[in-house]
Amino acid sequence: MSNLANNLVATATRSPSAVAIKLDDVEVTFGALEVLSQKVATLLIEHGVQRGDRVALVMPNIPQMAFVYYGVLRAGAVVVPLNPLLKGREVAYHLTNSGARLVFAWEGIIAEAQAGADAAGTEAGGEVTVITVDSGAFMQQVSGAEPTPGVVEVDGEDTAVVLYTSGTTGRPKGATLSHTNLSRNTEISRDLMKTAEGEVLFGGLPFFHIFGQTCALNAAVLTGATVTLLPRFEPGKALEIIARDRVTIFEGVPTMYIAMLRHGSVKDTDLSSVRVAVSGGSALPVEVLHEFERVFGAELLEGYGLSETSPIVSFNRAGELRKPGSIGTPVDGVEVRMLDPEGTEVAQGEVGELAVRGHCVMKGYWENEDATAAAIPDGWFRTGDLARIDEDGLIFIVDRKKDVILRGGYNVYPREVEEVLYEHPAVAEAAVIGVPDDLHGEEIVAVIGIKAEHAPADDAAKEALAAGIVDFAKDRVAAYKYPRRVVLVDALPKGPTGKILKREITV
Repeated sequence: MSNLANNLVATATRSPSAVAIKLDDVEVTFGALEVLSQKVATLLIEHGVQRGDRVALVMPNIPQMAFVYYGVLRAGAVVVPLNPLLKGREVAYHLTNSGARLVFAWEGIIAEAQAGADAAGTEAGGEVTVITVDSGAFMQQVSGAEPTPGVVEVDGEDTAVVLYTSGTTGRPKGATLSHTNLSRNTEISRDLMKTAEGEVLFGGLPFFHIFGQTCALNAAVLTGATVTLLPRFEPGKALEIIARDRVTIFEGVPTMYIAMLRHGSVKDTDLSSVRVAVSGGSALPVEVLHEFERVFGAELLEGYGLSETSPIVSFNRAGELRKPGSIGTPVDGVEVRMLDPEGTEVAQGEVGELAVRGHCVMKGYWENEDATAAAIPDGWFRTGDLARIDEDGLIFIVDRKKDVILRGGYNVYPREVEEVLYEHPAVAEAAVIGVPDDLHGEEIVAVIGIKAEHAPADDAAKEALAAGIVDFAKDRVAAYKYPRRVVLVDALPKGPTGKILKREITV
């Protein structure tokens, strides 16, 4: 049962009438999802797609994403999911790098997808076919196709998905994830969240990102749960979906939780169905964790993972020892170490680079042996995150290795300062960065999004608020750590999953 698509076959056989995917009034049962994926497999065969060929999917969280994804897998091909916000030149890079020859593109991005396909075809010397995914012509095309029963059997180590990283350090690299990588991590997600048939998962995390793909889509297909979709996150709509569809498992990133807690309708929304929430993608401020659990009346469990690890590396288990700020302990079959710059394991409690080994770690970066060797030099994947393990075996992320600020010879970890800033009553979101400084090498700047009710009325009030936030931090951290400058903004720049993008902040 090596092919990940076999999970859909098993669930559709067991519970054909159960709802798999929901988008407002549109519902797709597991039986329908199975047949639709069979028909997509037929379309792939008609286009000459064979086992191991790459097929790109450029679409938001819509029902078509689910059955095309599984159609590609069941045909033995490789899914290359792409962000629907990409521009033509970016699409061309991904198609050329992955060698994809077929693209399923949402109608809202068809112009950029076609431009990218044309450029990729010219560069690679071959045609790239674009199939427009919409609710009309595409569905007629799929409906008219004969189903291709069965699943192409693959080896567990065969590539299932090539997932491109965000490209924070140059051009994006394709993390090559095997069927075994994804199958094991999907099972772990099910077990950690105790996901059962009939439950309802919030589907606001994009499926082109590994968190939403593994922990929502694939976990629901494995268990027979329903995923209720939100193609573009909006806090008011998310709260509406929780109440309307009786969401039992909410999965999100910290900015989603912050946005919902700050939304005016949260006080009037029936949140009683939520039994557990999961946070990942970036550090969860401790104040946000406490506020969520107070308002929603459900446990918020923080986990840790990356695109390169399928994604789950560690997790906080419900009912077990939890410490605010911790990402828990390694999941079954996964080992972690904290390493110094020479690759030697540091003592317990000391900070080192988090390295991971186990079934979750990718095969490598697609067609990039140098990058693979640098990331996995000895079987241990270097995450680029600095962390420590306490006496109870709990892991704490200190910061991103590349985000550490060196001020006057001292290392300053932005997350530590950000945690303090989130305690200020006016702060909605915060990012601490280093800027060049002649005297200290780098100086500390905090860029702050202010809660609406605390928005300053004029420039004088704005200056006073910024100065007050500096004093607030100064009273709570060592003298070399507090931000010398606070910049107030309406909102911080965010990526497709809602993660704050420090690289796009300019001050």
